[in-house]
Amino acid sequence: MGLLQLLVVAVLASERWAAGAAEVFGNSSEGLIEFSVGKFRYFELNRPFPEEAVLHDISSNVTFLIFQIHSQYQNTTVSFSPTLLSNASETGTASGLVFILSPEQSTCTWYLGTSGIEPVQNMAILLSYSERDPIPGGCNLEFDLDIDPNIYLEYNFFETTIKFAPANLGYARGVDPPPCDAGMDQDSRWRLQYDVYQYFLPENDLTEEMLLKHLQRMVSVPQVKANALKVVTLTANDKTSVSFSSLPGQGVIYNVIVWDPFLNTSAAYVPAHTYACSFEAGEGSCASLGRVSSKVFFTLFALLGFFICFFGHRFWKTELFFIGFIIMGFFFYILITRLTPIKYDVHLILTAVAGSVGGMFLVAVWWRFGILSICMLCVGLVLGFLISSVTFFTPLGNLKIFHDDGVFWVTFSCIAILIPVVFMGCLRILNILTCGVIGSYSVVLAVGSYLSTSLSYITLNVLKRALNKDFHRTFTNVPFQTNDFIILAVWGMLAVSGITLQIRRERGRPFFPPHPYKLWKQERERRVTNILDPSYHIPPLRERLYGRLTQIKELFQKEQPAGERTPLLL
Repeated sequence: MGLLQLLVVAVLASERWAAGAAEVFGNSSEGLIEFSVGKFRYFELNRPFPEEAVLHDISSNVTFLIFQIHSQYQNTTVSFSPTLLSNASETGTASGLVFILSPEQSTCTWYLGTSGIEPVQNMAILLSYSERDPIPGGCNLEFDLDIDPNIYLEYNFFETTIKFAPANLGYARGVDPPPCDAGMDQDSRWRLQYDVYQYFLPENDLTEEMLLKHLQRMVSVPQVKANALKVVTLTANDKTSVSFSSLPGQGVIYNVIVWDPFLNTSAAYVPAHTYACSFEAGEGSCASLGRVSSKVFFTLFALLGFFICFFGHRFWKTELFFIGFIIMGFFFYILITRLTPIKYDVHLILTAVAGSVGGMFLVAVWWRFGILSICMLCVGLVLGFLISSVTFFTPLGNLKIFHDDGVFWVTFSCIAILIPVVFMGCLRILNILTCGVIGSYSVVLAVGSYLSTSLSYITLNVLKRALNKDFHRTFTNVPFQTNDFIILAVWGMLAVSGITLQIRRERGRPFFPPHPYKLWKQERERRVTNILDPSYHIPPLRERLYGRLTQIKELFQKEQPAGERTPLLL
């Protein structure tokens, strides 16, 4: 019986603990929302503004509180007072306030609301800190709030930039805050360090539930360190701004942890999130990221690449067209994008035309001059370009030394040139490797126009750097999730299959086809001198065309009936 009572007590205790740790849903009472420290709360905000929020029974060892509220894409407002003031309120999808507590304060109130027409689903939490913890945004001189713990986020197609205000040292209740700019010794805020973290949401998931669920992992210091990727550490002398490569349609959460190395204490800013696209209806919205023109272009490109992957070496001229298309199209797209403001669809059409001209030009050069070294240099440079792009796609590309454009492009070019130099003695192997790797990667690009995959950024990051002068300062981290592993496996399987098939099929054959112009010239001389050759008696081209036209005309002439048509003579 005693064992049964102990079991019941344990179950009740566990249920009570679970209830205390779980999120709270819904509104508590009309016009008033009650919060508890460290507990997530879900609720819905409606017009008109405001609704009052309150926290009771604040512990005496708590020096300051940070309140934060999050929504997916609709703005919400948090304010110290019912009247909105620019230096006492914050509006956005991730908004926060710092409450500096007075000596005897045990209750805290603030106000929440939204200016939107539709109701907004929110998640909010209060975090408490002691006098030893640094105060995020405590030395703000750039933004409106006196103490601003928020991360401000801006994005475009190329980069996403986060900015935040410098922190200050912690202090006890009722004590004046340490001065922000009085000296730069170890007793001032200049000893603080800032760790910038990045967290990727699951790919192809734009739901509100998924965002709010994963935001819970980016709020407190221990959760951020356990779940997110630390990108860079800034000192107090660095500019409090960090840029990342934009990933349209991919949810990303950013946060900053300020660390006091002298006291070994930390505090977290209010995390900010972005999808690098708009949820409002219109062109470029998150719901319609894949353009029809991109899908058509990359689908046709992938069909040609798939053929090259398995048959490129056998159909040498087709492969040269493919290589010339890539080289000319890449440089032409960079040129017209930097020099002209025309729309993306027109860019893509002109790129396809220019690429086709480049492909035909390379084929014509081979047909007329037959210089194998020039053609194989182009082939090797395309493979070298992809290998160099893969190299900088790794964490190596985020090293500080490669944020300098000169160092980056010199290193990139050296890696690209190294590939044809290494394979100079075995050109057939180089050609087959290029067919398999480049042809199969075109399939990856086509898949990337339909599904979100990080592998398309292997070359897209290089293109962005060539197009945007500020892209050198960005960190190019990307998620690597289930879709990416599957597509990587498909890419590897296609490349290995294509290379193996072509090596086995070309065994015992000539390395490369003969010079086409010489063959054509020899054949023409043979026809002229060999009267017994049936081709010698072939009429000139003009007569053949005239004969064809005559045959076509006869198809439209009325057929004459058989029989005698002249009158009989008497």
